[in-house]
Amino acid sequence: MLAVLTFSAGAAEPQKLWEASGFKNPESAVFDRAAGAVYVSNVNGDPMKKDGNGFVSKLGPDGKVVTIEWAKGLDSPTGLALANGKLYVADVDRIAEIDLAKGEVLNRFEAPGSKFLNDLAADKSGRIYASDMVSNSIWVLDGGKLSLLLQDDALENPNGLLVEDGRLVVASWGKMAPDFSTKVPGRMKAVDLATKKVSDLGSSTPVGNLDGVEPDGKGGYLATDWMTGGLFRIASDGTATRLLPLAKGSADLGMGPDGIVMIPMMMEGTIVAYRVDTR
Repeated sequence: MLAVLTFSAGAAEPQKLWEASGFKNPESAVFDRAAGAVYVSNVNGDPMKKDGNGFVSKLGPDGKVVTIEWAKGLDSPTGLALANGKLYVADVDRIAEIDLAKGEVLNRFEAPGSKFLNDLAADKSGRIYASDMVSNSIWVLDGGKLSLLLQDDALENPNGLLVEDGRLVVASWGKMAPDFSTKVPGRMKAVDLATKKVSDLGSSTPVGNLDGVEPDGKGGYLATDWMTGGLFRIASDGTATRLLPLAKGSADLGMGPDGIVMIPMMMEGTIVAYRVDTR
């Protein structure tokens, strides 16, 4: 189902373009420019449970659903990344590789000892990085081998990932209790890929329980806050500005055609798309 809700707004106010519904705990969205398609992961239950009922949906760039259960046979799929002509999906303690033409799982790469693989990000060489939110780890899939890149409490429970030249930008959830609550919410981090050193990205001021992160096209970032709900613009010095209030469960955003921001609303079973002015 698709509801088009365009409204007149000032230049700095995000403009809602569309909302698609019918999903089962949607967590991540990614736009495949070559195919003109949007892929959405559906956890369909407990995100840490291996229950076999997770799936990936396929949408058109306008938000119209093409196939709700396009790729099946997953457990609790979360983060998505496109690389090497394939779709990669974080799935609890492994990464699934999916054929884009058929929507079929081609390979599964195990991450022994991992607890909760969450977001994925691809670099220009086709390497796939994965955050393990629970164990403060980053994994990397390179040449068909999935291995531990680093484990460091300084990551403060990493969630969103973005690859830049020589580093990973990390949207952290914040130091969390077993129930995922935090006394101090998360902030932006950076990992030097050469030294594996973790540092604050600009200001160390907490922002929120951060989920997805994408470049804003202006040298800064767009990030979502899952627990409180909302879309933030985060400058390169770490200064955060709330662009949009959202309900709890605003998850791993993706960038669609023409810079459209697509946000899975995990608790509501919808995907919302906005045009955001980041000037």
